[in-house]
Amino acid sequence: YLFHPRDKILTEEAYERLRTIGESTELGSGFKIAMRDLEIRGAGNLLGESQSGHIAAVGYDLYCQMVTEAVGEMKGEPIREPSDIRIDVPTDAYLPKDYVAKEELRLEAYRRLALVTSAEEVTDIRNEWVDRYGPVPKPAEALLTVGLLRAECHRLGLNDLNITTSQARLGPLDLKVSETARLKRLSRGALHKESARQLILPIPRDKEPAAFLVEFLRELIPPQSAE
Repeated sequence: YLFHPRDKILTEEAYERLRTIGESTELGSGFKIAMRDLEIRGAGNLLGESQSGHIAAVGYDLYCQMVTEAVGEMKGEPIREPSDIRIDVPTDAYLPKDYVAKEELRLEAYRRLALVTSAEEVTDIRNEWVDRYGPVPKPAEALLTVGLLRAECHRLGLNDLNITTSQARLGPLDLKVSETARLKRLSRGALHKESARQLILPIPRDKEPAAFLVEFLRELIPPQSAE
């Protein structure tokens, strides 16, 4: 990295690595350099608004799981197995750099959200963010909402989700007679396929998918009735 022949032209990757080293002079820059090197190698923009590389190929949720396992292994911590729930929601959900500046702190925040199993855990994370960084910006609120959706899926035992801006398919889900009647009242276009244990739910155009699903699932099967 430090020397190169004057008559040779640096490759774009080599130039990016040298530039990263030159910009990373403060204490604790090793993590930043390592993260940038991952991006250069093809991992993509891990923590930013635009996603590319491997994170685009496998999806944000699975990538968070992979990062969680890798970070835990590096720290020598016992790995807390994430629930078998994969959530890919069409929404702008991320931690802005101007809210949480340090990449290692953003990575840890993503890691924690990938492991949540209850709404209380998400509330604790939000309160911590407010205490440390101030009012939560819109993209970060969306990220917390995805965490709430994960908690709802964990509560109801859902692990098969296919979500678009207009429709959600959720399963496996069994409904009681009273819940089936409630489903018809909550959404005329909803369909519960009993044999397939799948709920097909239209998402209103004016609703953000994750927030809509969290509210809908809580109304359909209130927390106390799922226990």
